[in-house]
Amino acid sequence: MPYRFVKWILKGTPITLYGDGTQARDFTYVDDIARGTILAEKPLGYEIINLGGGKEPVTINQFIAWIEELTGKKAIINYQPNHSADMIETMANIEKAKRLLVWEPNVNTLKGLRILIENKELLRFKV
Repeated sequence: MPYRFVKWILKGTPITLYGDGTQARDFTYVDDIARGTILAEKPLGYEIINLGGGKEPVTINQFIAWIEELTGKKAIINYQPNHSADMIETMANIEKAKRLLVWEPNVNTLKGLRILIENKELLRFKV
């Protein structure tokens, strides 16, 4: 989703947003997930371990505002009714990852967006 939102905002493509944007998500930078996955290779037996941001969910409105600020481009948003199955807020419980893997994310959502946008030449689209 971060990649798509950055791409759409940079290209001026409308974003279809279900609901009013106050729903919040627990974003996690890909390098943090990769590191957690590698740490999970150690022999622990059968365990289900959540990897995620685990700290403070970010509203979709805030997420879009950060992209706008970092890119200098205004998002075009096509608001649609909230989907009945959509959760208001999601956040991973990473306590088991902290305990068993000695893992927690190092990159917060805003820093991850900065990294993505600063390296947009690595993205698969031309602006």
